[in-house]
Amino acid sequence: MPLYTVTVSTGSQWFAGTDDYIYMILVGSEGCSEKTLLDKPLYNDFERGAVDTYDVNVLEDLGEILFVKIEKRKYWMHDDWYCKYITVKTPAGDYIEFPCYRWVTDEKEIVLRDGKARLPRDDKTQLVRQHRRKELEERQKLYRWKEWHPGFPLSIDANAHKDLPRDIQFDSEKGVDFILNYTKAMENLYVNRFMHMFQSSWSDFADFEKIFVRISNTISEYVMQHWQEDFMFGYQFLNGCNPVIFEKCSTLPDNFPVTNEMVESCLERNMTLEEELKEGNIYIANFEILHEVSANCTDPCTIQYLAAPLCLLYKNSENKIVPIAIQLGQIPGETNPIFLPTDAKYDWLLAKIWVRSADFHVHQTVSHLLRTHLMSEVFGIAMYRQLPSVHPLFKLILPHVKFTIAINTKAREQLICECGLFDKANATGGGGHVQLVQRAMKNLTFSSLCFPKEIKNRGVDSKEDLPYYYYRDDGMKVWEAVKSFVADVVEIYYDSDETVQTDVELQAFVKDVCVFGLKDNEHSGFPKTISTIDQLNEYLTVVVFTASAQHAAVNFGQYDWCSWIPNSPPTMRRPPPEEKGMVTIEYIIESLPDRGRSCWHLGAVWALSQFQENELFLGMYTDEHFTEKQVKQATVNFRKKLDEITSLIKDRNKNKKLPYYYLSPDRIPNSVAV
Repeated sequence: MPLYTVTVSTGSQWFAGTDDYIYMILVGSEGCSEKTLLDKPLYNDFERGAVDTYDVNVLEDLGEILFVKIEKRKYWMHDDWYCKYITVKTPAGDYIEFPCYRWVTDEKEIVLRDGKARLPRDDKTQLVRQHRRKELEERQKLYRWKEWHPGFPLSIDANAHKDLPRDIQFDSEKGVDFILNYTKAMENLYVNRFMHMFQSSWSDFADFEKIFVRISNTISEYVMQHWQEDFMFGYQFLNGCNPVIFEKCSTLPDNFPVTNEMVESCLERNMTLEEELKEGNIYIANFEILHEVSANCTDPCTIQYLAAPLCLLYKNSENKIVPIAIQLGQIPGETNPIFLPTDAKYDWLLAKIWVRSADFHVHQTVSHLLRTHLMSEVFGIAMYRQLPSVHPLFKLILPHVKFTIAINTKAREQLICECGLFDKANATGGGGHVQLVQRAMKNLTFSSLCFPKEIKNRGVDSKEDLPYYYYRDDGMKVWEAVKSFVADVVEIYYDSDETVQTDVELQAFVKDVCVFGLKDNEHSGFPKTISTIDQLNEYLTVVVFTASAQHAAVNFGQYDWCSWIPNSPPTMRRPPPEEKGMVTIEYIIESLPDRGRSCWHLGAVWALSQFQENELFLGMYTDEHFTEKQVKQATVNFRKKLDEITSLIKDRNKNKKLPYYYLSPDRIPNSVAV
């Protein structure tokens, strides 16, 4: 009588174990086993973290094992179970791995295929084709598109975290409760003592230091000490938490009438402004997207203001980027003066503060929310809808969308919803953030998510021109490492462009992203089909890089750069000055956020900058969805390249007062999960 030995691994996360009855059926090419209760008398099976082994006797050899069927039946009350994997040892001595990494939540049957990845063309029998099709049909019922706001990318059809499919929920919802985390953050930072003075102003800049009592962050302290300096202002465009805004300027915009006479005292090469423009030494940060965006009016006691500045930046003789002209509105005129470094100290300082505030809004809503969180959710939903678990691209993408749909759902539930936490401290709360996303969607293109193309399009790709642009330098290294890994995996399964073209599931995934997720925006340049292996490699690199490196670059520096309130005000309480010579220190303090909003802001940037508990960083794939040796070797090579990049970054950062580490692979989580 043939004997099959079955090993079952239970997850180690909280509540992964179960007391319910677990049944199994082995399905082979020559027949099926009887339904077998996996149970050891006098032994508590399926405990959290357990690996249990069972013998399954059959009357005849089952042939090639095609599926393992699992069924969970209630013992006393429904008790969810997280199954990591199942292995089967055949009578011939072969070991077959069946990855699961799923929650078994009810009394429905779960059917697992072995871990070998297969394209649709690889499945020859009706039985396995039917399983493939049925899995997608069931997923498409669970993962439905929904429009949260007109003009937004589509999101998951769920109103709350608890409504999501169990497999994509956080193991502990507590860890991603924004209200809980903000409260905890303010307790940790010792800022609750100011909340009773919610709407009162600070006394002076030194007064802001009172909420820095528990800070031991080197960059934050350096920012606090140097934030008024032009060098620090310019440096943040390169290596702050929003290093994606500025671009080379060869011709001044018509609505920014800066003259040579205005800035000639700032130019250091004995050249005119026109000559500096031609030489490529002038850059610009244009916040036009904020023009006429509605400022937050959810609090009738506090009027809040927004501006849409233009800022001209100059690469000086020391290769530092410094501001040389700032206009706080998009429409030039007498009431919209151009502020200069030669102006009165507080005029120039307030102009820079307004730019920093505008940068904060664009960073939070466009660079961070739209271009990493919402885009990764689109990729994730389309993946679940169109790629079965046996597909190699499902296995490749899955670790990079883990918990993304969950964190975004939680954000829509508590953070960016009407009357959510976003409204408490931000001038774009109360609907302005919605307008920003709607506007930014019109400029969201596929090429802008391709890191090298975006860098080149902004004219900031030259190391000779910008030698201290670490975001670019580190990002290029990580991009190339990701692309190389993706190409190694793709090469294992796709032997020609024709194989790509005839993979109906891949084509359905790409089409779902463009036509449904992005609502068929014909100007976006997102492909509806993939024709070549090269195109596929680039597309997958965008998916992985956006979810990992790009999110890390714009997320985990928030506390470093935004916790010193005057350097990154989330709101302004007085309008931009309409003439020069009127600004005083008192005017600036009255313009900056009050004590309460400052505290909320500090708690927010602290909470958003924390890694998840048990975070998995780029290249760490603890769930082994791939079982092929070739993929495992590709993963080893990937980690080796990432380790080399990490070492290079650590060496560069030694003894630096402002180290740049956001794109160090050992600090890049696999997915958008915070």
